[in-house]
Amino acid sequence: MSRTLIVLPDDSVQPILDAIDGAKKSLRIKMFIFTDPSLLDAVIAAHRRGVNVRIMLNPKRRNGISENDESRRKLEAAGIEVRDSNPAFDLTHEKSMVVDDTTAFVKSLNWQTKNLTSTRDYAIITRHAHEVEEITNGFEADWSRQDFVSRHLIWCRGNGRERIVQFINQTKHSLWLQNERYQDQMIIEHLVRAKERGVDIHVMARPPHTLKEEKLLEGVGTRHKVGLAIDFDEHANFASGVNVAADEAFGSFARGFLGRGGLAFFAQDANGFLEVKIGFD
Repeated sequence: MSRTLIVLPDDSVQPILDAIDGAKKSLRIKMFIFTDPSLLDAVIAAHRRGVNVRIMLNPKRRNGISENDESRRKLEAAGIEVRDSNPAFDLTHEKSMVVDDTTAFVKSLNWQTKNLTSTRDYAIITRHAHEVEEITNGFEADWSRQDFVSRHLIWCRGNGRERIVQFINQTKHSLWLQNERYQDQMIIEHLVRAKERGVDIHVMARPPHTLKEEKLLEGVGTRHKVGLAIDFDEHANFASGVNVAADEAFGSFARGFLGRGGLAFFAQDANGFLEVKIGFD
């Protein structure tokens, strides 16, 4: 198969560790938070056996908190080149890894122990050459602080809002969404229109009382009047990456996209994200 789905925490960190341990030439890693000890050790071990490892880390959150400082010191002490993610973005929420220029991981999860053991997260492993090439090109552009034009994948800042809206508008029967919060007014409006034309929509979000004050839901409450119900799952502990699936009127064909994007306005306009649109027969 050219793509493989990883579901966390069920599948554990092992598929990621196996990929790092199997790297022979190069690892390109772009991460928002990188603190898990097992992954740090695996990356350092890869470097020591001669793999060319380059890592970009988000320098700090909007509130000024930096969670990667200790990991960065450990990686640099081992001789690994680490750079801040592209300052053109307020944040870089992208979680990606390219192994040996042949395999790419696009993930909704940080490389934090809790995201590997206790949150609902997802990752796509792709071996499609054009997707791996585009993720590689995106890494190289951010590494060298150059402009980058997307071709196939879904990127924010960039084509994210347009591609998500297009996806919603093309859905004919049913749509499932799992996201921490829903704030982008254009995307919400197109979800409402889909509901009004008869699409069966299922939306899951974290309960408002579990979110930080600055992340409380906006723009969703008024949508209940058209029947766009939100399932606030008290037991859900998933990260904010958007995971969407839709079934179409083509027998068993289904399509979806996954990544560390978001349905918040700042996710579309200010941050760096990457998502993969997928289809299965």
